Amino acid sequence: MWNLLTSQQAVCIESGGTIRTDSRPSALLSGSFNPLHHGHLSLAAAAAKHLGVEVHFEISITNADKPELPREEVDRRVSQFATVGPVWVTRAATFVKKAELFPGAAFVLGWDTAVRVLDPKYYGGEVERDLALLTVLESGSKFVVGGRLDATGAFRVWEAIGLSAEFDPLFVTLTEADFRADVSSTVLRNKARG
Repeated sequence: MWNLLTSQQAVCIESGGTIRTDSRPSALLSGSFNPLHHGHLSLAAAAAKHLGVEVHFEISITNADKPELPREEVDRRVSQFATVGPVWVTRAATFVKKAELFPGAAFVLGWDTAVRVLDPKYYGGEVERDLALLTVLESGSKFVVGGRLDATGAFRVWEAIGLSAEFDPLFVTLTEADFRADVSSTVLRNKARG
């Protein structure tokens, strides 16, 4: 996998362990999957039902907020998908990079991640953010957003408040009836530690 990742920038590991670089998916749920849990699986299933296509998973070795993942950690996280479904490993830290690798794909994410997608600090300002969102939109990609609990414990569904109407087609909202799984990877990690 590692040799292919250097040259291809996107490698798929199938459930049975087969590695491939062709045939890009129509929909991806990107995440750190530390750990993979029922919330991820439920969101993927809800998005697949809504879109009418299979949802693959994607782990990026690089991240806008965190250091690059070491090889052993990537291997550990990928191993969680052995009986779940296809997982793509990339070096695409931003959704602009993901849209370049997977043009036309639907990117499935939770409300909290969608909020970060709109945060100008990741782009250097609002103008740069809007240019990045326009790049994703022009690639034919979109964001399918599932609800999440916010910091106050309120369940939030997506509303692209403050964005120009030109970006309306970029976001697809899953309602609470479509998907709700009140689970947090952070909470699960803390419980596992003890």
